[in-house]
Amino acid sequence: MTTTGTGDSVLRLHFTNDDLLRTTVAAGPDPLWETVLSSHVLLTAQGKAVFDQWRSHARDRLRQLPREHGRLLRTLAPPRGSFPDFLNPPEAADGLAPGIDAVLSTPRERLHEEIRALQGVPSWLRPLADGEPEALRTLGRALEQYFQAALAPYWAAVRAQAEADRAVRARALLTGGCEALLSTLGPSMRWRRPVLEVDYPYDRDVRLAGRGLRLVPSVFCWRVPITLCDPALPPVLVYPVTRSLLWWAPQAEQPEQRALGNLIGRGRAAALRAAEGGCTTSELARRMGVTLATASEHARTLRESGLVVSRRERNTVLHVLTPLGTGLLAANAARPQHV
Repeated sequence: MTTTGTGDSVLRLHFTNDDLLRTTVAAGPDPLWETVLSSHVLLTAQGKAVFDQWRSHARDRLRQLPREHGRLLRTLAPPRGSFPDFLNPPEAADGLAPGIDAVLSTPRERLHEEIRALQGVPSWLRPLADGEPEALRTLGRALEQYFQAALAPYWAAVRAQAEADRAVRARALLTGGCEALLSTLGPSMRWRRPVLEVDYPYDRDVRLAGRGLRLVPSVFCWRVPITLCDPALPPVLVYPVTRSLLWWAPQAEQPEQRALGNLIGRGRAAALRAAEGGCTTSELARRMGVTLATASEHARTLRESGLVVSRRERNTVLHVLTPLGTGLLAANAARPQHV
């Protein structure tokens, strides 16, 4: 059972040298973790300035879904307390469909154990706890339809935020190794070798014992990181990213239609190529051979066009290509003379 709540206590993740070597950052957001955590955001008032615009849009779309699907997800994954670990299998790292397939393949004994551990389990959940095929199919449809309604229109924006965070972690790793990476995860996490201390709903110790740790950046994780309850499962820590202004705006709603005209020309195209892989404003200026002010202007236009996302890290700003920016580069890779 996975537990949510305030971070009044501490989770202590104990690392060995092998764990440091096997710690990784997920390649992108996890669709099932974002499904569960965004459903919590919908049911609470947390992060009003961050989430209210998304809430309004998502609720309008979710009203079109069967009411029993919403009831099922709210009951299985309440915003306070524990919810089943089986809702977040590692297979979801490969996409929504593999993740849902893994959820529906959960052994009957585990379904029964984790659902029975919920507080106040209603009788209508018994068919799912017993692993009845129709109940499992209903859960699969509920997860799929929720994602399509509440997250799919915003998934490019969610990916952009996660990729910007991943770029920050990658730079720390290249500069100082895994311990430097772990030191960048604050403010709710503190690296005190050999322990990563994490604000958590209750005091808990987890010994990684050579298995390493998978770090998963999340837009919908609010303030306090979250992990699986069963210590026998592969260790994972989902943590909140720093979100940019209007992070939730779908690509279709961003101002690229207006601003892309500014990108026609060699200067903007060169800036887009220079930002591939992530760079600071100073690095962008050096790569392009332009002044800092010119590089800053290029970065601003790329950001307003929805082609990069900018993330402040201490006293520098890191610019990372969004999926739209990556796609534009890929589409024009064979025709550089046309930019």
